[in-house]
Amino acid sequence: MKKVVGVLIILVLLVQFNVSMAASKTELQNEQTEINSQIQEKEKEIQSLENQKSEAMKEVETLINQIASYEVELDELETKIGDLEDQIEETEKNIESKQEEYNKEQELLDTVLIEMYEQGETTYLDVLFNSSDILDFISKYYVVSEITESNTQLLENISKQKAEIEEQKANLENQKKELNTTKASVEAKQTQLKAAQTTKSQYVSKLTAEEKEAQAEKEQFEQDKRDITAQLKKIAEAEAKAKAEAEAKAKAAAATKSNQSSSTTKTTTTSSTTSSTTSTNVTSTPSSSGYIFPLAGKTKKNITTGYMGYSNPKMGNHTGVDIAIAGGTPVMAVKDGTVVTSTALKTTSGAYRSYGEYIVINHGDGTMTLYAHMSPGSRRVSVGDKVKQGQVIGLVGTTGNSTGYHLHFEVRINGSPVNPTPYLP
Repeated sequence: MKKVVGVLIILVLLVQFNVSMAASKTELQNEQTEINSQIQEKEKEIQSLENQKSEAMKEVETLINQIASYEVELDELETKIGDLEDQIEETEKNIESKQEEYNKEQELLDTVLIEMYEQGETTYLDVLFNSSDILDFISKYYVVSEITESNTQLLENISKQKAEIEEQKANLENQKKELNTTKASVEAKQTQLKAAQTTKSQYVSKLTAEEKEAQAEKEQFEQDKRDITAQLKKIAEAEAKAKAEAEAKAKAAAATKSNQSSSTTKTTTTSSTTSSTTSTNVTSTPSSSGYIFPLAGKTKKNITTGYMGYSNPKMGNHTGVDIAIAGGTPVMAVKDGTVVTSTALKTTSGAYRSYGEYIVINHGDGTMTLYAHMSPGSRRVSVGDKVKQGQVIGLVGTTGNSTGYHLHFEVRINGSPVNPTPYLP
């Protein structure tokens, strides 16, 4: 009888488990169907809006994208000009310094040659005959050898310095040529920019009031992206400078305190290991770049809109990737890092604009990641917070310049956006 009861209990538990599994599977299928339905509805809505646009609005949007591309290229060219000017200044200083060293060495060599000429050539036989004994000979022989070796080293130094000066001068000429070419590119790009702005103004006059509002929103978004890029570039530059200074200090300390340096290295390694083992929210295998996907259970196969950067103005300037998914889905940090931006972009009237609620994380490896359009008030981190890989930082929303629930995700290097797809698993 007990065996029968036991079997019955097991059967009941199995039935309940199967019912539970079936319910869970049904719920997941229903959720997936709902998400797919939302995506399809949004795609229809976007297509409908596109069809309703006037030809003038389509031209204006293309020109806005083109102008944004020109402005980004101009920013990059101006940065390049600044870098080249700094390099030229540094090269000129190096040439001046090396020239001073060369002049001193040449002056010393001239003095030595004059003295040798005036005194006549001294041979080792002269030293032998003019020595009072063997100790005196060894002493004089050593002095003559040292003089000869010193002169040889002096000649080698002069030859090396001259070669270095010639190389630096060649580099300087190349840098100046590149600077002139870059400046010419700026002038050409400015001409294209002005032409596009003039054409755009002509089309704007043909827009309806509603279309003018849409045009203003799009232009604001492009301006916001440029401002954000400039801010992140400053952060990247400051970080690179601090890193270089820290490395210089570490090398100086290592030269004088090797034991202390070894101790510091061990401590750092231990800290890093601890940090790695406490990342408990990782829900996927990291990519070769060490990133996980920002949405649990998803991969780059789930990307609904890809990266286009500023290379295709007719298609829009899309500096990241979009993943359409239900609103309220948790957004995770793809890697350990420090929050450098956590804010909401709004108009003066209080409405969301551009990226809406967004966060930027600096991963300390030269890359930063940006998470945008999150739901109102869902950001869970602030500037300066240390986050772990897999940590929930906010929830998927549709704030800002967004047409439906999705996560907009970007990867930035030195502040500028790059294609994030290769970084994701």
